[in-house]
Amino acid sequence: MNTTEAKEYLTKAGEQLLDAVSKQDSDAVRMLLTQGADIETRDSNGRTALLLATYHNAIEVARLLIDAGADVNAMDNITDSPYLYAGAEGRLEILRMTLEYGADLSSINRYGGTALIPAAHHGHIQTVAELLQTDLDIDHVNNPGWTALLEAIILGDGGPVYIEIVRLLIDAGADVSLPDSNNVSPMVHATERGYTEIVKLLGVADSF
Repeated sequence: MNTTEAKEYLTKAGEQLLDAVSKQDSDAVRMLLTQGADIETRDSNGRTALLLATYHNAIEVARLLIDAGADVNAMDNITDSPYLYAGAEGRLEILRMTLEYGADLSSINRYGGTALIPAAHHGHIQTVAELLQTDLDIDHVNNPGWTALLEAIILGDGGPVYIEIVRLLIDAGADVSLPDSNNVSPMVHATERGYTEIVKLLGVADSF
């Protein structure tokens, strides 16, 4: 096989790998990796096989790829990575794998947020709890000027899920006095929205 043929083979193998991942075909993924398919092959959107597996919440496929050395921090064209996407969308098992294999806790998405901020926004309680066990910056401020606490209040509905997320964040040491870019505090946002239970949590935290 000459150089051109080798390149064509690897390109085709990479395309087959992405297709197998999209179909969540772990046997095909395993075979293609054994045959030398480039594990960091990207699709037209810049997504690696592992990021595709994360999109589909294909846990077994993700485990195969990570065990084979897939980069858990490889970003696509819109600055999603397997770690960041798993956090944002509550892909808990995949998130745990990315944390075990070197997730960059300081990495940020296209909105300037860490994995914790969209996890809080989307109401993923277990994901928030998992991320709070790491050294991630709990008070990181994203481009709109919001922390995870502010995002849970502003973009949440004040119901049981968001009450629990706010409680988790407060218990983990979130700064309840840190305002948004317009200098509006979490307490004011919660009060204006009539989130009584969250107001109580913030009030207790603020008294210490």
